[in-house]
Amino acid sequence: MYKIGVIGARDSVLAFAALGFAILEAADAESARTALHRAVRSGEFAVLLLTEDLAALLEQDIARYASDPLPAITSIPGCRGATGYGMAAIRRAAERAVGSDILTESQEA
Repeated sequence: MYKIGVIGARDSVLAFAALGFAILEAADAESARTALHRAVRSGEFAVLLLTEDLAALLEQDIARYASDPLPAITSIPGCRGATGYGMAAIRRAAERAVGSDILTESQEA
């Protein structure tokens, strides 16, 4: 059975343990990079969630796995709140998929 993993600073990811998620603590970009690559290579995870602050620093590493079917890698806000990185990444993916930005609210009134 596949797992869901959460990569981030302890204070941002600890609560996910109560939901049964695997916690991969990472205090900085290098430890997050190591945790990401190790988790992907293990083949144990269907989903990996990274806090937005770390995901922004690991864009190239995450992009390396974008075409792989598993794990799905996405970002979540950290304990300090959303930075906007996650929504921007979803907007870019949607734009690539349909050819236009469907997530921005219409300016017509």
